[in-house]
Amino acid sequence: MHAAQIEKLIEKFERLPGIGHKSAERIAFYLLENMTKDEVSDMASTMLGAKDSIHFCSVCQNLTDTDPCKICSSHKRDKSVICVVESPEDVSAIENTNEYNGLYHVLHGALSPMDGIGPDDIKINELLLRLTSGGVSEVIMATNPTVSGTATAVYISKLLAPFDVKVTRIAHGIPIGSDLEYADKMTLIKALEGRQTM
Repeated sequence: MHAAQIEKLIEKFERLPGIGHKSAERIAFYLLENMTKDEVSDMASTMLGAKDSIHFCSVCQNLTDTDPCKICSSHKRDKSVICVVESPEDVSAIENTNEYNGLYHVLHGALSPMDGIGPDDIKINELLLRLTSGGVSEVIMATNPTVSGTATAVYISKLLAPFDVKVTRIAHGIPIGSDLEYADKMTLIKALEGRQTM
């Protein structure tokens, strides 16, 4: 239906997460109709520059352009607490709360044997290596409340048993502003298990 180059452009945008065919088509046509060649060139240059300069932090495995990253090298952070997350996006979400002041460890995935993702495919060994140097008193498991996220948290907590650290899991339950009648059974169970004294 479209020229071959347009189809190729749409296909490339469809490969991005959360972008379906219609959205990819809109983005492609916006780029072709509303952006100048210099703007497109600048965007492509920015993407290539990011791909060339962004790498894993040697400490926490987060994406960064410095090593160690700004969080790991900050003197204001509590270095005795490590929050384990699945992705760099999770770090951003927690940082946006302005409530957490410890360090992070990014796994870059979760255990999923059905998808062929085992312990060696995510950054678990790097976490264990960090703990051998000491100084950490608590590891917060903040993996997603999915089957694979929970399995990852349980697996890592067992690996941490020999270390002298407290292992905690973030609470799961009813989102603020929602009604109990719309919550599923597992969410209600987790909310009851995670109840706190008032």
